[in-house]
Amino acid sequence: MSTANRKIAIVTDGACSITPAEGHDLGLEIIPIYINFELGEYLAGVNLSSDEFYRLLRQSKQLPKTSQPTAQDFLKVYSELAKQVDEIVTVTVSHHLSATIDSACMACQQMPDFPIYVVDTQSVSMGQCLLALAALRAAREGRSGEQIARMVETLASRLELICAVDTLEYLHKGGRIGGATAFLGSALSIKPILYIKDGRIEPLERQRTRKRAIARLLELLEERVGSQEIHAAVLHCDAAEEARDLAEQISARFNCAEMHTVEAGPVIGTHAGPGTLGFTCYKSTDIPSAESLG
Repeated sequence: MSTANRKIAIVTDGACSITPAEGHDLGLEIIPIYINFELGEYLAGVNLSSDEFYRLLRQSKQLPKTSQPTAQDFLKVYSELAKQVDEIVTVTVSHHLSATIDSACMACQQMPDFPIYVVDTQSVSMGQCLLALAALRAAREGRSGEQIARMVETLASRLELICAVDTLEYLHKGGRIGGATAFLGSALSIKPILYIKDGRIEPLERQRTRKRAIARLLELLEERVGSQEIHAAVLHCDAAEEARDLAEQISARFNCAEMHTVEAGPVIGTHAGPGTLGFTCYKSTDIPSAESLG
């Protein structure tokens, strides 16, 4: 069978900030992540909406815990997809933020005769989702599973994800803060700007006010991409109005091949907390050519 005639499914996990239903509409298979509150366990984006999550978060005395999809969750999806497609490419949240990739790889081992490629995006939220969407486009263009996996690896190394968070409280409690512990001794009014570096959440800089932190996001984007065409998204945690404003400013000032504005959802909200606002992007020139992928 020629590469062009092969059907390829793109799978990702719920840390990508879109729900399984939204993923289905786009053509992606989303395997949800578990959210555990004191009073019960939920599947993010399935039986727990973002609005309900933030209500529970504010009422809860303890920070909820997140758990990655199990190997059995992946195996169930892979087994169903194997009846419909010829190859599967899975793009996961950074292994520094979750053990999701381990679950995916364990499931692959139980289907040794079916071609499944698993790629660590070294990102999270809409950074992860942008790479899943890039993989989906490549599949529709006729690229092989191996080519798509290599393309995602290349884009993952060039992807930007920068966020202004309202407080470090949630990252600190959740143990996902990485080098950003350097900010913990700061005055409570300081607004940190964090970024993803090598798959980890790290400190970039700090601003004195939220207004200045949000303005700085635009400056940082300008420094990184200039006038080049970008694939971009704005993500937020319970900050919809600010996200819309930021997305409008990015769309007006930059050359966007695609632009998404997304509520980051319970997985990100658990660790970053309400008020988180940021952007993620890669340049169109970062996309490897079909020839370079073999």
